[in-house]
Amino acid sequence: MSRRLALNATIAIALLASAVATVYVQHHRRMQFVELRKLERERDRLQVEWGQLKLEQSTWATHERIERLALEKLDLHMPPAADVVLVNP
Repeated sequence: MSRRLALNATIAIALLASAVATVYVQHHRRMQFVELRKLERERDRLQVEWGQLKLEQSTWATHERIERLALEKLDLHMPPAADVVLVNP
């Protein structure tokens, strides 16, 4: 009888340990899922910001803007055609 009681106690302890481990793993999985969603939102926000920065960069680097700034800020002008020399490699 005591052998059977020991076996039942061992099974009960194993069952309890298994239940606790299952709850722990489930909780851990949920926490990781919440973190995943948070990181996905951050990724989406950064992708939007990256697109805006690329658009801004292309706006700042337009030929018309560079030419206008060269004229207005640096007082640079295109040389006459007679002064242009082409160099062949």
